[in-house]
Amino acid sequence: MEQETTTVNLSEHKKYKKMHKGGASGAVYGLGLIGAAIYYIQHAGTFWVGVLGVLKAIVWPAILVYNLFEFIKI
Repeated sequence: MEQETTTVNLSEHKKYKKMHKGGASGAVYGLGLIGAAIYYIQHAGTFWVGVLGVLKAIVWPAILVYNLFEFIKI
């Protein structure tokens, strides 16, 4: 009787492993992005201030780190 052997394609396995690396941090960033966008849009007085708020929501981690460094005088 012949036994079937299964071969694992290592390149496919590595590609799958790379795709799911850091998934939790992406979810946290995504939730922060949505929350920041909602906050900025709710407090916008005009349409263009709302658009600026969406752009700020995309880069909020950079703004947060910049303000943190300003606060601790680095």
